[in-house]
Amino acid sequence: MADEATPTEAQVEQKSENIDEKTNEAPAEKSAPEAAPASAAPARRPSRGAPQQGRGPRRQDRPDRQGGRGRFRPRRKVCSFCVDKVTHINYKEVDTLRRFVDNHGKIIPRRKTGTCAKHQRRLAMAVKRARHLALLPFVAGRSPYD
Repeated sequence: MADEATPTEAQVEQKSENIDEKTNEAPAEKSAPEAAPASAAPARRPSRGAPQQGRGPRRQDRPDRQGGRGRFRPRRKVCSFCVDKVTHINYKEVDTLRRFVDNHGKIIPRRKTGTCAKHQRRLAMAVKRARHLALLPFVAGRSPYD
């Protein structure tokens, strides 16, 4: 019974030849698709701008970065006036207007606040009216004695 379980010398040689054939064939199969034909065009066109040498390391290669998908993309902002279904922006509502004016007295652009174009135009008009009536300052943080 023990003799039946042990393989014969012919079977061992046949198995070793099969393994050698597999190992010889496996690298040949893998290297064939990797090698590109010599007549193929380059995968990427050279850039017309600055030379490639002075660009520095890629984002993935930088030690301070973790790699990732690139720049952080914030969630798209929604117009607060459209959400509240506001039809008229009142220049007398100073608390509402102050949210859209920075600490220097400038009107904050719509790319930062997220207001739509229609409401940004109405908001700018309301801020300007409130400034003329001295409800909002034209320039904040300046003393007439400075």
